[in-house]
Amino acid sequence: MRISTKGRYALRVMVDLSEHNNGAYIPLKDIAERQEISQKYLESIMSVLSKAGFVDALHGKGGGYRLNRPPSEYTVGSILKLTEGSLAPVACLEREKNTCERAAKCRTLPMWTELDHLIDNYLEGVTLGDLACNASAGDYVI
Repeated sequence: MRISTKGRYALRVMVDLSEHNNGAYIPLKDIAERQEISQKYLESIMSVLSKAGFVDALHGKGGGYRLNRPPSEYTVGSILKLTEGSLAPVACLEREKNTCERAAKCRTLPMWTELDHLIDNYLEGVTLGDLACNASAGDYVI
């Protein structure tokens, strides 16, 4: 598993929205400047987040983006799964049903399955609220 730029930037944007969460819509330009990310690239990420219901979008004058629920209700796992698709450490675990013809005799499958569960449990246990609170302490760097 390797998290792409898209996934990392989506997390940065969501943390930014969390830290500036006052109910107002935040212009994409402001987010892009604070995060030092191309506004054009952020548009594609925000489109994904908006379509999935992770953020509210308002177009036009006074528009921008905002979280539509408290930061503590967003998990890092849910954001990464949305932007990355799968976080599975090996291809045979990327789908709900393992269709690998070697699955029944694979000596390493239990290890990969456990790693997959560890990754998922960890990332589902970290919220935007955790990241925003710890950002000032320097505990997390995204």
